[in-house]
Amino acid sequence: MATEVKVPTLGESITEATLGAWLKQPGDAVAQDEPIASLETDKVAVDLPAPVAGTMGEQRVKVGDNVAVGAVVATIEAGGAALPDSAPVNPKGAGENIEIKEEPAGDEDGPHLTLSPAVRRTVLEHHLDPSKIKGTGKDGRLTKDDVLAAAAEAEKAAPAQAPQNTAPPIKARTPASAGERKEERVRMTRLRQTVARRLKEAQETAAILTTFNDVDMSAVMAARAKYKDLFEKKHGIRLGFMGFFVKAAALAAHDVPAVNASLEGEEIVYHDYFDVSVAVSAPQGLVVPVVRDAQAMSFADIEKTIADFGKRAKEGTLTLEEMEGGTFTISNGGVFGSLLSTPIINPPQSAVLGMHRIEERPVVLEGQIVARPMMYLALSYDHRLIDGREAVTFLVRMKEALEDPTRLLIDL
Repeated sequence: MATEVKVPTLGESITEATLGAWLKQPGDAVAQDEPIASLETDKVAVDLPAPVAGTMGEQRVKVGDNVAVGAVVATIEAGGAALPDSAPVNPKGAGENIEIKEEPAGDEDGPHLTLSPAVRRTVLEHHLDPSKIKGTGKDGRLTKDDVLAAAAEAEKAAPAQAPQNTAPPIKARTPASAGERKEERVRMTRLRQTVARRLKEAQETAAILTTFNDVDMSAVMAARAKYKDLFEKKHGIRLGFMGFFVKAAALAAHDVPAVNASLEGEEIVYHDYFDVSVAVSAPQGLVVPVVRDAQAMSFADIEKTIADFGKRAKEGTLTLEEMEGGTFTISNGGVFGSLLSTPIINPPQSAVLGMHRIEERPVVLEGQIVARPMMYLALSYDHRLIDGREAVTFLVRMKEALEDPTRLLIDL
């Protein structure tokens, strides 16, 4: 008897997803709750677990197909058993047999074999044995970067090694001849489609305007240099820039509440909390998990939360709930070297702050030209809700707080 595998409820307002990859092929042994496929939603990639143990049966949809919540995408045939420790996994029917075991933490070499969804997919795609890869994550766990590095090493060593199996060789891409021009078409991921649609809607709906200011980062950099060792020793996390910027933005939003508000029909919704969407890099693009109640958080709590978001974004383990909501967004293009930008707001939010790289520039202080580490700040805002005076005041409040961080402690 076959058991149907249905698309589970994925989160509030999410009615469908895209089949990103099959992690099991027909005939493979499947354990209960073992991921058999990866689903891409508007915000994250999630694993589709097997409802029962057995043997992978029919796959009713193809990679790239859109599937509705509740739709049947595959079947699990009875008669199989949970994947035994010695059973090989042969993804896509080609490549070297590899074994992926979900071992409990604490075994001699088990912790890094408890694989996150993103790491598991990468291992299968590159036909690698995870037990032979050294993990650099917490407790020795594998990260996606570990797997990619191992794949690169394997590719370099491949020409010098004898073939390990009878799978047909992969045809190498031949270099383009002189004058030849090639094109490659790649289907947009659901996340990229959603980002494109939402950004275009924001431009068509909101009256977006951007205002700028610059900040002398000398005081923040001096505070970090003075307290970074004590801070890390006490809290177990580095003292970064984001803690200062989130606290300064919360302080400025208290004085200019429209920046932290949203427009719903003909009503303005003011929030007495400051939930900051922080843009972080993920394999499928930028995602924006939310630091909730940032106005009440300490520097250490902010830094820990953002560091955890960044780590789990790379591993693909952020949840939908962690990326829903948000009343204000901070995007740090400076980590990629950006000097200046005009960020686009994330509806229904009314404003987004763009941070940029720090560089020494000549400024005039007390009649003298001196070099100072300066950063441009950009605030894009919905002019239907926020006046220019309010936008400028918000950035001035942030500038004052960052150039004199004591203000962050005494609420000035």
